[in-house]
Amino acid sequence: MTASIPSRTAIIALALLIAGCGGVRQPAYYSLALAPQMDTARDPSPHPVTVAVRQFETPAYLRQGRIVYREHPDQIGFYEYHRWATDPGAMVTTALVTSLQSDRLLSYVGPFDNPHRAEYLVTGRLEKLDEIDYGDGVTVEATVSAELINLRTGSVQWAGHATHTSKVDHHDVYSVVSQMSDAVDACLDQLVSSIAQSVSSRDIAAQ
Repeated sequence: MTASIPSRTAIIALALLIAGCGGVRQPAYYSLALAPQMDTARDPSPHPVTVAVRQFETPAYLRQGRIVYREHPDQIGFYEYHRWATDPGAMVTTALVTSLQSDRLLSYVGPFDNPHRAEYLVTGRLEKLDEIDYGDGVTVEATVSAELINLRTGSVQWAGHATHTSKVDHHDVYSVVSQMSDAVDACLDQLVSSIAQSVSSRDIAAQ
């Protein structure tokens, strides 16, 4: 039996179907632009203290990969086509390590991959990284918490948290992510400064 040749109409319909499939919207991916700030007035000589940083935890809703917005304090929404290229907790961890290294305050700072090399451990959590759509205009809010743990004794040497809110002038996702970067930067600057004060204290220097 000879196979029938597709009609011109069928060929055109198939071509349109293929073209339509090619028009499916693809997600856009974003990354936080975090820039460590170095305190140039600080004594550049490092303390003989070694610190490892464990990857920061994040709430389950931030691990969905999609950028979050809130139209009500108790309601969480997700952008379907605007997502994080990397886990936000990992980005914050890398930025904190870079900030501590840039301060040149400690003799060693690195990720928690060799616990025997470090005397202290920084653990933390990115508590919140949300677009806020209720209240006065559109804002973003970031909250980061951290602890400094003595690995020899297991005691918490220092603990703190920082929250920062930034106003979004243009309500588009690029502007939202830019303000999220600024908000996280502000939180990390505050935490790094607090960690530096703890490291500089006699309590930790004498251990």
